[in-house]
Amino acid sequence: MSDRTPDPGAKQECLLELDDIQAGYGRAAMVLRGLTIRVPAATVVCLVGPNGAGKSTVLKVASGLLKPRSGRVLVGGRDVTGQGPQEMLSSGLAHVLQGHSVFREMTVAENVLLGAYSIRDRAKVAERVEFVQNLFPIVGERWKQLAGLLSGGQQKQVEFARSLMVSPQVVLLDEPSMGLDPKTTATVFEQVVRMRDAGVAVLLVEQNARRALETADIGCVLDLGRVHITGPAPELLADPQLSELYLGGRPSGSPVTTNG
Repeated sequence: MSDRTPDPGAKQECLLELDDIQAGYGRAAMVLRGLTIRVPAATVVCLVGPNGAGKSTVLKVASGLLKPRSGRVLVGGRDVTGQGPQEMLSSGLAHVLQGHSVFREMTVAENVLLGAYSIRDRAKVAERVEFVQNLFPIVGERWKQLAGLLSGGQQKQVEFARSLMVSPQVVLLDEPSMGLDPKTTATVFEQVVRMRDAGVAVLLVEQNARRALETADIGCVLDLGRVHITGPAPELLADPQLSELYLGGRPSGSPVTTNG
């Protein structure tokens, strides 16, 4: 579990802000209805909620894949509302998509260096390579191997490394543990913490909501396209009602009550 409980009285710099977002698809009803989320620097913010709550839509709006009908998106305090994915990347936001996105027939090095294709300064690229290899040791150890030979968890670390090559302020993670066994999932979440500790702000959507909140600093519970409640992740984990409604059961160690 994350041992960093945010101080509600402390003023933190927000690297990503979604302000009063209304968004949807085509002529269908709005998916996000006045949603506001803030992601401070060096913090993991986790979105949880039932299917259809709008979690993945939040990431699409934040990354520029979906333009909001109204509201604002700010990265590092700068209004980037309406920018496309490439412009958002240049603004300091990287998106690691759901599922596996490594190129299996390419080496780990080739996969990671794809993340630096827009960087012309070779010294800068070398600096970022050293950074991601130190942050994710398996990336350096398997640098010249084909990515397809790596396990699912190792491939996910390659994706993380590629996303960090452009020195993003914010990384969006969409279901990073999908398809992974529990042991590998634990390793992936350890790497999420390493990214946070390196100063990156992380906005996380994860199917394993309880495990994600154990990693996160702040939790946001979404329901019907709005933030139902937000607060320090340990407090959300300890709330019996929230656990029953959104996390699939009682918190660990909470007493079981019976009628009669």
